[in-house]
Amino acid sequence: MIVTDAWAPQTNGVVRTLTQTSEWLGRFGHDVRMLTPRDFRSIACPTYPEIRLSLLPRNAMVTSIAGFAPHALHIATEGPLGLAARRYCIKHQMRFTTSYHTQFPQYLRARFPIPLAASYWALHRFHGAAVRCMVSTVSLRDDLAARGFDNLASWRRGVDTQVFRPGAKDFLSLPRPIAAYVGRVAVEKNIEAFLKMAWDGSKIVIGDGPARNRLQTQYPQTRFTGFRFGEDLAAHLAAADVMVFPSRTDTFGLVNLEAMACGVPVAAYPVTGPIDVIDDGVSGALDEDLARAARRALTLDPVRCREQALRFGWDASAREFEGNLVMCRPAHTPHRAAASAEVDLGLEIGA
Repeated sequence: MIVTDAWAPQTNGVVRTLTQTSEWLGRFGHDVRMLTPRDFRSIACPTYPEIRLSLLPRNAMVTSIAGFAPHALHIATEGPLGLAARRYCIKHQMRFTTSYHTQFPQYLRARFPIPLAASYWALHRFHGAAVRCMVSTVSLRDDLAARGFDNLASWRRGVDTQVFRPGAKDFLSLPRPIAAYVGRVAVEKNIEAFLKMAWDGSKIVIGDGPARNRLQTQYPQTRFTGFRFGEDLAAHLAAADVMVFPSRTDTFGLVNLEAMACGVPVAAYPVTGPIDVIDDGVSGALDEDLARAARRALTLDPVRCREQALRFGWDASAREFEGNLVMCRPAHTPHRAAASAEVDLGLEIGA
């Protein structure tokens, strides 16, 4: 069972990662149950309507977990569903795993004056109850370890190299070179660093989010396409000359791999996420001067960009996730008998 507050209609790396992981686990022979906001009463997040916040999920969570009786349970997010699942597991002495997808301390500080120490304390408390907390990169693992996280395990990300592949450059009829941004249009993504960047060509923003209307009005010379998906997204991305990744807060940045798979080099800051994905001078350019990084990225070989992306398959990612899972009950505990008892107990609580 995988519990996540991040799910469609959200469009982001977390949703894509969990979707691919659940699909590959099914191919490996696992019976996978996703628990998402679609399974609960929810409301739209006030400032971010595509995010659904589940309302009072505790009783329904009890019934769902007890009824499925999972051999392994993974909590992917720290939202209402993640908190409810964590509470259930602790109460019923079930072992579980978590994953750290989002730099919430930095995201919150971008919106509110919340001290980083307070946010990290809350995250440490949340993930510290898990047997393993999965992280995507070495630099993120080192950063969290330095903050006291001691149950960390690696879980790499992947890319669909059949969908994301080199394509026709004339798909976009804009003055070249074309610099593209792909992702949510929100303040924590630091998109204005890309929009303000000096550039002798065209800029395109592929994505949507709460900051789009303001930024589209403020930067009319930039083309905003809204969300694109699948082959359409790949065609837009492959037609660019460089992808610019201005975020300083992402834990990975899945779009970096997608750009590289399309033969498009990436320009980014030398921070957690990009430094683990981009081979500076081969598949992209890292620099504190984003415009300089983008200009340098234009000189790189598209073939070598794709060659690096080919090393990141979703099958390997899902196998790594699978290897990090733990049995909800110790091996000496008769699982089905314990599960049956939990069903009875769960239904009684739910009632």
